[in-house]
Amino acid sequence: MVRDYAARSREIIRDEPGVREAVTGATIAFDEKRRKGYAEVDADAWRRWAEGVKNHTLTHLDHYLTEAEARLQANGAQVHWAADAAEAREIVIGLATRRAVASVVKGKSMVTEEIDLNPALEEAGIEVIETDLGEYVLQLLEEPPSHILGPALHKSLRQVQDLFAERLNTAPDGDPDTLARAAREVLRNAFIDADMGITGANFLVAETGTVALIENEGNIRLTTSLPRVHVAVVGIEKLLPRMTDLAGFLQLTARAATGQPIGCFVSLIQGPAAEPGDDGPEEVHVVLVDNGRTDVLAHEHAWEALRCVRCGACLNACPVYRQTGGHAYGHVYSGPIGSVLDPGLLGLHDAMPLPFASSLCGACEDACPVRIPIPELLLEWRKEAQDEGLTPWKERAALAGLASVATRPGLYRLAGRIGSRLGARGAGRALPMLGEWARDRALPKPSPRTFRQLWRKGIE
Repeated sequence: MVRDYAARSREIIRDEPGVREAVTGATIAFDEKRRKGYAEVDADAWRRWAEGVKNHTLTHLDHYLTEAEARLQANGAQVHWAADAAEAREIVIGLATRRAVASVVKGKSMVTEEIDLNPALEEAGIEVIETDLGEYVLQLLEEPPSHILGPALHKSLRQVQDLFAERLNTAPDGDPDTLARAAREVLRNAFIDADMGITGANFLVAETGTVALIENEGNIRLTTSLPRVHVAVVGIEKLLPRMTDLAGFLQLTARAATGQPIGCFVSLIQGPAAEPGDDGPEEVHVVLVDNGRTDVLAHEHAWEALRCVRCGACLNACPVYRQTGGHAYGHVYSGPIGSVLDPGLLGLHDAMPLPFASSLCGACEDACPVRIPIPELLLEWRKEAQDEGLTPWKERAALAGLASVATRPGLYRLAGRIGSRLGARGAGRALPMLGEWARDRALPKPSPRTFRQLWRKGIE
């Protein structure tokens, strides 16, 4: 649950110290690669261009959705519209049951996590196998992903070695290559046996009806081509107007995510196999999912979060995310982008206190390939939370008291003298907003004189 963020964060930091170490190491490595990838091109110009393309698309979304539907159908794909998560699940399960699908292989997809597709398929008696290596690890552990790009980056090598030794009979000290080979053996048979492949989409080109997928493992290529049915579950914000736009976004997304000039594998899905016996699935279905996106689009400020290309760069740059990983956030979209997108998708009440899970340092905005102003959006959501009375009453009272003191010079001077005598730890514990922060920190001893006193005597 999102509303358990504070408690879950404390629990992870206290009881799972390895998470902070693993997440920090992985995200710093990703972020350094992004910086190098950006440095190889005129990143600011690319990012401004990408921002403009996405803004144009979002402000003309109805037009491009209509165009994309027509082009997909002309290519032989079948298009389905899902207003919410329940409808999306119903569509996919209906497609599977009517075609007697017994097993499904899946590529890594955040939108299928968002709509809770896997449990619904399993409840319908359909076997589901995640084929991204990180997602496969988490499926064995029955855990959700912790990161958009590296779903299992919160796990150590030792934990994966123990898991594979138990489940796949690998050596307890198997190196990463050995572990990957063992997973490949299992997944190869799953690809061959599967009746349906399910993926998301990095982009959907309206001009040509092309589903574009970026990966580094090759599993998505197999997921979309070997099973007789391919289902792409796509958020309606994933559109691009033209094929020429796609070329730039493929490169920019890869640089933001991993620092690569482009992903190792790029699949462009145009439709099903043209003739019996040709490569590719017999059927291609595209499920276009709203699930709160039109509400976000209608928001005066939050609509800019829909530019997100799910690269994970903001998570990698975020000092707050590094402390806990994604599980503390309680929703599939975590870190900075989750803190501004979740209030729109879930409703601000259900997403609290995520807009406050940030230091507002701005590293996320600097990293974002489409220039989403995440700190500004966080402040907008905080203001709405304050206006709607969603913040704790003690905090509201403290802010009102601070405003009262700060606007009365005599009272402000008195408060400063009292604070100096009380001490930082005592003052911190006494203030509602600082009590939690001060509880576990050794604070410096305050100056015996206030800033005003020092100023009058001259500061050297």
